[in-house]
Amino acid sequence: MQLPDYKKARTRGKEEVVKELFSLDPKYQNLGKGKTYFVKTYGCQMNEHDTENIKAMLEVLGFTESSSYEKCDLVLLNTCSIRENAHNKAFGMLGRIKHLKESNPHLLVGVCGCMAQEEGVIEEIRTHYRFVDFVFGTHNLYRLPEVLAKTIEEGNQAIEVYSQEGNIIEDMPVKRATPYKAYVNIIYGCDKFCTYCIVPYTRGKQRSRAKEDILKEVQDLIKEGYQEVTLLGQNVNAYGKDLGVSYGLAELLEEVAKTGIPRVRFMTSHPWDFTNQMIEVIAKYPNIMPSIHLPVQSGSSRILKLMGRRYTREEYLALFHKMKEQIKGVTISTDIIVGFPGETEEDFQETLSLVHECKFDNAFSFIFSAREGTPASKMEDLLSEEEKNNRLYTLNEVLNHYFLENNQKLIHKIVPVLVEGKNASKKTTLYGYTDTNKLINFDGEENLIGKIVPVEVTECKTWSLDGRLVKDRSQEEDKVLSTNH
Repeated sequence: MQLPDYKKARTRGKEEVVKELFSLDPKYQNLGKGKTYFVKTYGCQMNEHDTENIKAMLEVLGFTESSSYEKCDLVLLNTCSIRENAHNKAFGMLGRIKHLKESNPHLLVGVCGCMAQEEGVIEEIRTHYRFVDFVFGTHNLYRLPEVLAKTIEEGNQAIEVYSQEGNIIEDMPVKRATPYKAYVNIIYGCDKFCTYCIVPYTRGKQRSRAKEDILKEVQDLIKEGYQEVTLLGQNVNAYGKDLGVSYGLAELLEEVAKTGIPRVRFMTSHPWDFTNQMIEVIAKYPNIMPSIHLPVQSGSSRILKLMGRRYTREEYLALFHKMKEQIKGVTISTDIIVGFPGETEEDFQETLSLVHECKFDNAFSFIFSAREGTPASKMEDLLSEEEKNNRLYTLNEVLNHYFLENNQKLIHKIVPVLVEGKNASKKTTLYGYTDTNKLINFDGEENLIGKIVPVEVTECKTWSLDGRLVKDRSQEEDKVLSTNH
C-alpha cells in the first residue's frame, strides 16, 4: 500500500525525467474478458484525456464499455480536486455506488485522478469507504492493469499512489472520444504553486514530452483524418523549460501548424509564460485558432500577489491588449475567483473594472474554495458566504453582458465550423464550434459531422449561436468573417 504524502509532493528535485514505453504483461490480457466497465470523469481536459487512456487500457484487458454504472462489473471514478464542489460530487457518486455494491458484492469500484493524490481523501476512503476496491493516482496511471490485477487476486483494498512523479510514459493506448478532435499532452505537472491551487501537489513538477513524440502523435492523427488537436498542459506555456534547450511552446506551435492539420488549439495558459514570440506565431498561422484561454483570477494587483500569480493587473492588461492588436479576430476567455481571503470591496471593484475593459468572450467564475495543504487554506477569511455569493452574482451579470454583446457582432457573418454531432435539443439537427470556439447550432445532414463547413450566424444567445449552413459560399463572400488571418 502506497499512500500520498504532501511533503514529498511539494518537493521539486533535479532528477532527470526519462521516457519509458508502455507495456502490458500478457498475463493480464484476459483479466476483464466478458466483463463491462463504466468510467465517470470529473474536471479538466487533462482528466478527460486520462480517461481516454484508462478506457483503452481496460479494453486491452478485455473489458467492454457500458453506458450505465448501475449495470456493469467495474465502476471507476476519475476525479478532480480543484474545488470543493468536485470533491462533493465524487463522494456523492460513491454514496450511490455503495448501494450497488451491497446488492452486488462482485462489483469492482475504483477511484483515481487528482483526489487520489490527497492525504485527506485517502484517509476518508480508508475510514468510511471501505467498499472501494482500488485507488491509484495521476503519476501511475499506466499501472492500472497491475493495480486491478492485485485487487482481484488478493481481495483487499489496494491503494497505490505515488507522491512524486515518475518518468514520462509514451505509447499508452488511447480510446479517443471523437474521430475528429484529439487531445495531445505536451507537458505534465506545474511548478507555479499559486497559493490557492492544489494542482502542483496532485500533478507533480513540470515534465515536457519530447517534441519528436508530440509531432509524431500529431502526424498519426492527421493520417487518421483528425481535423483538430488541442495541446494540453496544466501550464502549457511552460513547455520546454525543463528540457534545458532553447525550444518552447512558440517553436512547438509553429512545427505543429506546419504539419497542415486544419485546427490547432492549446490550453491552459499562464500569463507569466506567454511570450511575444508565441503571439507572433499564433498571428502568423491561419490553422492556429484565434481563441486563447488566459486566466486572470483577479483584477487587483494586491490579491494577485496574495495568490502568488507573479504578474500585476497592469501586466495582464498589457498582454491582453497586445494579443488583441496582433492576432486578427482573437477571442480571449478567462478564469476569475471571487472571495479570495483578504479580498475587499475595492479589490472586487478592480476585478469588475478589468472585466469592463477586457470584455471577455467567455469566462469561468468561481467562489474561492480552500484546498487542504495549500497556503491560501491557512489565510484568514473574513467574508461571509452571502457576500461571496453576491459578488459572484454581480460578476456574472457583467460577464454575461459582454458574452452576448460579442456574440451579437457575429450576426450575418459566415464562420468556419467543425461539426461535432447531432443536437439533442432537436430544434436544429447539428452543432459544432467556430474557429473562435463558440458553440453554434444549425440544420444539416449527418454526413457533415467531422467536417469543417461555413455557417452563417442568424441568431445569438449569451452562451451560443444559431446559424444556417452556407451551401454556396461564393455568392456570399461579402459576409465572410475572416478570423483566420
